[in-house]
Amino acid sequence: MAKKGKVDERAVTIPAPKFETAVFNITGTAPYMMHKFGKKARTMMEEKQRAGSTSKKGAKREPRDFERDYEEAQYRLVDGRPGIPAAAFRKAMISACRVCGFQMTRAKLGLLRIIEDGRDTEANQLVAITGTPTYDLRPMPNDNGGMDLRVRARFDEWACTVRVEYDADMFTLTDVANLLMRAGAQVGVGDGRPDSSKGSGCGWGTFRIVNEKE
Repeated sequence: MAKKGKVDERAVTIPAPKFETAVFNITGTAPYMMHKFGKKARTMMEEKQRAGSTSKKGAKREPRDFERDYEEAQYRLVDGRPGIPAAAFRKAMISACRVCGFQMTRAKLGLLRIIEDGRDTEANQLVAITGTPTYDLRPMPNDNGGMDLRVRARFDEWACTVRVEYDADMFTLTDVANLLMRAGAQVGVGDGRPDSSKGSGCGWGTFRIVNEKE
């Protein structure tokens, strides 16, 4: 700190941040499988953990309501529109850095956020999508090797507008566009995407850019 009565003449070496926003219209090239962890499943998990050692493995199971599972699997803005978690696109772009030699840690700092279109009743930040969901019920493997029936909301045709806020000192607009293109072709979003953490995926959730602008 400069002494009283003297001017601090130290040079400023840290530039002010230069944040910009890029807007991309994208369209799905494969079905998008929407899967939100349902309220009923969370409630059952909470009750089981609260019960602790008193929880019985052989407790009576209620009949499964597949229609409710289908409704609870959907992300929806408070105005009712379906949406994709904004974080899914950011994670996909960061993951795509692995195939183009860019440091993922730098991308986490440079790709500031995906600007939300709104939130749901649980404060999840969402990007609104256009498309009509279809009830999708199919057998899927559990972690223990067994099989179970899983319900998803499948969007065979879908599109949305993705707004990316980025650090212009780290990325150019072309960089951001190319990274989003790679994310769409090689990573994907939603269940069964190519970059699924539980396997090679089903090829779902891929997309392409149809136009772009600043």
